[in-house]
Amino acid sequence: MSDQLTLPEVLREPALTVGTVTPGSLDDQVLAFPERRPPLKWFVAIACTALIAAIGMGFIGYTVATGIGVWGNNSPVFWAFDIINFVFWVGIGHAGTLISAILFIFRKRWRNAIARFAEAMTIFAVMCAGLFPLIHVGRPWLAFWLFPYPNQRALWTNFRSPLLWDVFAVSTYFAVSAMFWYLGLVPDIASLRDRTTCKWRKPIYTVLAVGWRGAGSHWQHYEKAYLLLAGLATGLVLSVHSVVSFDFATSLVPGWHMTIFPPYFVVGAIFAGFAMVVMVLIVVRESMDLQNLITDYHLEVMNKVILGMSCLMGYAYLMEGFTAWYSQNEYLHHTFINIISGTYGWAGWLTIACNVVIPQLLWFKRCRTSYFWMILVAVGVTVGMWFERFVIIVISLHQDYLPSAWRIYKPTLVDFGILFGSLGLFFTLVLIFARVLPVIATTEVKGILPGAQPKKH
Repeated sequence: MSDQLTLPEVLREPALTVGTVTPGSLDDQVLAFPERRPPLKWFVAIACTALIAAIGMGFIGYTVATGIGVWGNNSPVFWAFDIINFVFWVGIGHAGTLISAILFIFRKRWRNAIARFAEAMTIFAVMCAGLFPLIHVGRPWLAFWLFPYPNQRALWTNFRSPLLWDVFAVSTYFAVSAMFWYLGLVPDIASLRDRTTCKWRKPIYTVLAVGWRGAGSHWQHYEKAYLLLAGLATGLVLSVHSVVSFDFATSLVPGWHMTIFPPYFVVGAIFAGFAMVVMVLIVVRESMDLQNLITDYHLEVMNKVILGMSCLMGYAYLMEGFTAWYSQNEYLHHTFINIISGTYGWAGWLTIACNVVIPQLLWFKRCRTSYFWMILVAVGVTVGMWFERFVIIVISLHQDYLPSAWRIYKPTLVDFGILFGSLGLFFTLVLIFARVLPVIATTEVKGILPGAQPKKH
């Protein structure tokens, strides 16, 4: 019997694979990619995404120069696209931390081939999210006022405000996620340092590898630090989006003041994040020929997670309707009716269709292993989760307690430009990462290959 086994055989998990995986072939397949000239399709893709990102940055510059009056925000819809996009992008980043940290603690080995890319997506998504509170304040050059520090203006932030909690939660999440991602990269960067013959890349890799030589003491400290950061990140997965939900749940606005929001937001974040990871992984898998590493089994398991989260989202929607009916609160009841039959009722039904109905296709194995159906569901979930935030924010705000204050919200070209610009920025960062750094955690994958584990006699 050959010593070369496909990765799923090592994991004892069924999948359709191509080729075999050995430590040498893994290095040649993954670590050699940053050394090669990218294919033409990579240049085409990054040109398109960079152009969209540049247009978005242009609209942000126009907003800063002119003021947020160029947005569609009005009274009483003071929060609109900017906060919708903020919550959306923070949610996208949750799947990466879940895959890399929580599944690592539970020793789920199928995460090894996809964790690195998911972690990178977390960093990029939080970077995109950070843009929106910055420009939402209207005067981004005064954003440092949000941070509590002694100053000559005798101003102090309100620690009882959930908006300040956001500052601490998201910044902590970004810092821990970045450290977790970089720590996992160190052994692979050291491998790139040892492989490269490029005169200008070798010094860069040498600095980034922070003296890694693969000694036993290095691995001992590495594993302890990685486990510690995984534990910290696990708590952040559950806490960060719960804190984001407090922006709404601690208010008295009908439709927001609900105790279900913290778990509801966490489930929605994992739901949207996994959908985005599936979409990007499919592109990376095909463009870099990684079918023997990112297998059908990996994609199928992630689709099962999406299906489970979809069922939980459906339950949350039912509970919202039940709460509106059982509470006998006329304001809450009116807000819920607006979701399905008001001015923006189409957005409510679109949210339900994309987040609950379409993902039910994943009950069928054929849909869980077919690119067409996977992409259809993933795109549907991404659209649905963005519109869910639109429903929560706009529908709850556009009709105030006084009918005389009711206003219809209409987004402007600038709103859409900044939204699509953030998407362009995200995918540009993803493409750059796939070009310059290994997208597979080779050291983790090598740990489950034949010969890596002691033989049982």
